[in-house]
Amino acid sequence: MAQFEIKDGIAIIPEGTTEIGVRAFENSDVRHVVIPDSVKQIDNLAFYRCKSLESVTLPKGLKTIPYSCFDCCESLKEVVIPEGITKIEENAFLGCDLKHVIIPDSVKVIGHSAFRSCKSLESVIIPDSVKKIGDEAFEHCKSLESVTLPKGLKTIPYFCFLRCESLKEIVIPESVTSIERCAFCGCTSLTNIKFPENLLSIDSTIFEECNSLQSIVIPKGTRA
Repeated sequence: MAQFEIKDGIAIIPEGTTEIGVRAFENSDVRHVVIPDSVKQIDNLAFYRCKSLESVTLPKGLKTIPYSCFDCCESLKEVVIPEGITKIEENAFLGCDLKHVIIPDSVKVIGHSAFRSCKSLESVIIPDSVKKIGDEAFEHCKSLESVTLPKGLKTIPYFCFLRCESLKEIVIPESVTSIERCAFCGCTSLTNIKFPENLLSIDSTIFEECNSLQSIVIPKGTRA
């Protein structure tokens, strides 16, 4: 796999490059990355622990943001996720410093812990194209205030919003039929929540340590 030059903190990825290999920039001092549109594949852990990385522009032809691609990039404040991405894999942005995330309409899956511990993340808009959100996807996003969930979502998985201490309200779409263990545990700012009429089951632990919760509306027939 090709070795890439880093000059004055900027990664030099030549036009015509088609793949960025496993751990290609791991632990490097890169600060800014513009990946040319010729790149069709980025491999696992490509930018793992690039602690100085501040911004990334991803290529338009990319389909997947792979496992732990930007895991522990604790200075990463800005990333443009292009239309065409269909999957954001496990740990893709774990521990980054992102403040706002716009997920394009092409994304279908958000993986396990994809945005976990993004402690500066304030808002995220998840489009209706997303059919599955992985466990712990937004766990410990302690600045997260607002989330828009997709209309076709069936399950809010375990620990999905665990310890999102700033989350005040969330609209659960009518398509949701189950909410799993500790989905909202430790959301200490959450005050009100209304469950959809189609909800079939909720875990009894989902609101543990939600000390500000004032009202819950649960439809008839829901199993705890």
